[in-house]
Amino acid sequence: MMGIRSVVIRKSFPVWRGVLLLFFVMKTLSLLGGNTPVTRMEPPFWWSGMTNDTLQLMLHGKDFDRFDVSVTSNTVRIISVVRPPNTHYLFLYLDLKDSQPGTFYIDFKSKKSTISYRIPYQLRSRNADSRERKGFSNEDVIYLIMPDRFANGDPSNDRIPGMLEGIDRNLPGGRHGGDIQGIMEHLDYLEDLGVTTLWSTPLLEDNLPAYSYHGYAISDYYRIDPRYGRLEDYQALAQALHHRGMRLIMDYVTNHCSSAHWWMRDLPYEDWVHQFPEFRRSNYRMSTQYDPYRAKTDYEGCEKGWFDTTMPDLNQSNPHLIRYLAQNAIWWMELAALDGLRVDTYSYNDKKGIAYWTKRIMDEYPHTNIVGEVWMHTQAEIAYWQSGNALSGNYDTHLPSVMDFPLHDVLAKAIREDSASWFDGIIKVYNNFVLDFVYPDPSNIVIFGENHDTDRLLYTLGEDIKRYKLALTLLLTTRGIPLLYYGTEVGLTGQKSKGDGDLRRDFPGGWKGDTLHLFDPLQRKGRAKELHDFTKKLLHLRKEHRVLQSGKLLHFIPENNVYVYFRYDDNALVMIVLNNGLKPVSLDYNRFSEIVSPDMKWYNAFSGKQIDKRHCIAPAKSPLILIKEENKTSR
Repeated sequence: MMGIRSVVIRKSFPVWRGVLLLFFVMKTLSLLGGNTPVTRMEPPFWWSGMTNDTLQLMLHGKDFDRFDVSVTSNTVRIISVVRPPNTHYLFLYLDLKDSQPGTFYIDFKSKKSTISYRIPYQLRSRNADSRERKGFSNEDVIYLIMPDRFANGDPSNDRIPGMLEGIDRNLPGGRHGGDIQGIMEHLDYLEDLGVTTLWSTPLLEDNLPAYSYHGYAISDYYRIDPRYGRLEDYQALAQALHHRGMRLIMDYVTNHCSSAHWWMRDLPYEDWVHQFPEFRRSNYRMSTQYDPYRAKTDYEGCEKGWFDTTMPDLNQSNPHLIRYLAQNAIWWMELAALDGLRVDTYSYNDKKGIAYWTKRIMDEYPHTNIVGEVWMHTQAEIAYWQSGNALSGNYDTHLPSVMDFPLHDVLAKAIREDSASWFDGIIKVYNNFVLDFVYPDPSNIVIFGENHDTDRLLYTLGEDIKRYKLALTLLLTTRGIPLLYYGTEVGLTGQKSKGDGDLRRDFPGGWKGDTLHLFDPLQRKGRAKELHDFTKKLLHLRKEHRVLQSGKLLHFIPENNVYVYFRYDDNALVMIVLNNGLKPVSLDYNRFSEIVSPDMKWYNAFSGKQIDKRHCIAPAKSPLILIKEENKTSR
């Protein structure tokens, strides 16, 4: 355990009592299981100068009821000592308001013997300007990586003693060996592509005997899974990204842990996780969180049911648990200088508990960003969870960002429909944005065409490159924060019906011995090269033209399956045309006269050539991006 040692303090006794003393010492140590009552303390260290000056320490060991606890410090004091029914746990609440960086001591004095124990605890100095760091925003493009499937940079950690699952690339649901070092070795690739922010699925320990590669069943919240690397490797990844002007998002899981988590063998409270006479899986009906007519049993069936047999449902209404999770997230934010969090299964949590958790983090880092996964299918259901929504009544999640699942749902459907009608074709996309009024902040919504849980976008579009380019153009030029799933740029495909492993294929070239190396520009050919070049062009256009990041959006009702919209601000104007039809269309600029004037000059963003407005043709099943020539560009 990091940073913990024990000091045994013996008082003076007459020699004749030595044998008796030795007997009591050995008896005590036997009862405690070692030379200290503490076998685990979390968090293992903390920082002085945090906004919230109360620290919860969770101690695990044996027979804490035998000890009185105090601290030796001039600046740290105990607020309360909480003794759960399970005497293997102790919760210390400490006041750090006047604390300084350095070491103080936690003292344990036996109630029945003359032996005491002293454990040092370290308070560190905060990183410079840590509180003021800016999180990810609509200036960014997020690149989602499943580290096990991206690149294996360090084969020596493929099998680790004590970790139950080693690699087997022949198993779609097995571990394949990708790691942090593999990501580090391809940061040049990501920077050249044009992404600005990296979101990795969980890198914390997931020590299940099978199907552990996804990382969403965490067995130790304070440990990087050694098959991915070390804590220092994760810190180095964050530093390397920051050196490039890029950002790092941690994928955080508050709703559930792993059945292999160490505390599942010895829970501090019976209600630490939701328990039932027999296994009870969640009904997954997240609508019960706000349904005014819900049955209590249905609500509890969603919020309290287990996500899976190996994922016990954590009880965020337990005040000690939710403090533990909030402090753990802050610990990682501070230690790795993270730029934000993505929260898994956000809407399955206890509502008050998850709001407390989110507020704690936002209070500590008021300029960061947190995006919650709320996998629902209407704008109202998603918007309910974004902070500041008046429709949520008195409930405020404090959550800045949500994921635009409604856009994901209609995007591929719309682009597959070649013929337009009142409801069919690209009008589906238009209608999605029409409902943006329900969101408190539609600019701070993460938009995507695929992720690690959905069919690959190329598969849903029938492997059609033209349709794929239409979808990518929309995602990278409309409002919100675009997300690309690893391999989007080279056309990786996969379908949910074949299992999650098919959605999470290895990136070609990430392993020694791969015959295809798509990280290497010289080996990208055909579809992979065409899509990579196209994606890179779009990403760099977005970087060069800030109006595509944060400009206002003006769109026009689609006609003939052609959707036209503009991004604009005081200095710049960009026109985007998505021709979803099967025939070329001549643009009628008169229709857009409220934002386009006759003397404006435009150039084609893809070709770089000036546009003849009299004969501007939008090709069939293709995007067109027109840049006003006087645009100022900056990043």
